[in-house]
Amino acid sequence: MLGVQSLGPVAPSHQDAAPVPDPQPCRAAREQRRHVGAGDGAAGSLSEREAWTILLSVPGLGPVTFSALLATFGSARHVLAIGAEASGPERLVEMAASTASDERTGVSASLARRIVDAVQTGPLILGRLTELGLEVVTLEDPDYPRRLRLIEMPPPLLFLRGHRQSLNREHMVAVVGTRWPTDKGRLIAGWIGGALAGSGASVVSGMAVGIDGAAHAAVVAEGGQTVAVLGGGHARLFPRAHERLADAIVTAGGAVVSELSPDTAPTRGTFPRRNRLVSGMSDATVVVEAGRRSGALITAGWALEQGRECFLVPGPLDAPTSAGCLAFLRAFPGQARAICGIPELLEDLGLAPGAGKEIGPDAPSSETRGAGVSAILASLSPLERSLAEHLCKGPATADELARATSSAAGAILSALTLLELRGLVSGAYGRYSPAGPLLRSVGRRESRSR
Repeated sequence: MLGVQSLGPVAPSHQDAAPVPDPQPCRAAREQRRHVGAGDGAAGSLSEREAWTILLSVPGLGPVTFSALLATFGSARHVLAIGAEASGPERLVEMAASTASDERTGVSASLARRIVDAVQTGPLILGRLTELGLEVVTLEDPDYPRRLRLIEMPPPLLFLRGHRQSLNREHMVAVVGTRWPTDKGRLIAGWIGGALAGSGASVVSGMAVGIDGAAHAAVVAEGGQTVAVLGGGHARLFPRAHERLADAIVTAGGAVVSELSPDTAPTRGTFPRRNRLVSGMSDATVVVEAGRRSGALITAGWALEQGRECFLVPGPLDAPTSAGCLAFLRAFPGQARAICGIPELLEDLGLAPGAGKEIGPDAPSSETRGAGVSAILASLSPLERSLAEHLCKGPATADELARATSSAAGAILSALTLLELRGLVSGAYGRYSPAGPLLRSVGRRESRSR
């Protein structure tokens, strides 16, 4: 796994292109290939894209080793062809050792056996992509995220669900934060996400509950495009409560991506890798709320190391969810910048606010202006409609709503964020109440009952 720096950059702030794995066979590898009969058997019938996909599904084989294998063997097809031979494991170890510059670029006996196993399971791996509706975007593809190419050791391929064009929008901004935000923090993330979408930017985030989910949901509510980067494989989506949010992101023209093969489970080590992609795909990173040990600060650190801009929302001195943002601003003066307001943030990012769109707590959405409450409820998703109907009966906490609707907490919070952004719900001190048209509807109903 790639190492994760402590807070902040470990290299000068610049955006020069970093070296990437060379997909073209070198002359020596081509010469070597003539003598070993590469391409024979089942492995020889694979395309190079399919061979990349199979080889990068091998546990423990990361970008450094993959790059070394390409340099040694000339192509991923050649690696798999040798692995398919009777003496495959021994030959892989021997040939890799002849060109290895250090232990990171060699092939251990256990890794060689895993490569051989992948040759046998290759058809199942490729079939899994079809089953899940995934595409593979490699470094050889012109629509590979251009910003991601510039980071040190970019992932050789991405597993994509959704729309390729969303990976290379003109303006892309990461919005990240804690999984345990305050109600106000979640709302601010929604305002920022909505404002960025209204200005034509695409929002990148990590699909986690909390700030990430609020930012994604706000962009979807505005009809904008957002890219979610997973900390595990697509088949192990985490959290499960965001399955519907993932569907909505794709339907709205965005994408859900991962550098990990579909059945890879998320672990403590995979999330820092995910964070480097979130910042690497973006022009700038915005941190809304973060505790002192929040993973969002890792994303901010990656942004500075990658030569990207970094903005943080300052908060109260005694708020645990602001402690990390304040500490980061103090640690990196002149590199990390405080957000003084959403219009100011858009100006700093070189973006123009959406024409005619209000930003903030009193901004009604187009869905709620002039619409009757029955029409508004009909336009909501089943969960949003259920929450709205429950809140019309009286204020409630997210936990109470989760019990009343038998829904997961993450799904409840995402739906509440969407309702807040539509001006239908307001939250204060952990309790949610009807707002806007819903509140007026409740008032009229109570007047008639008297």
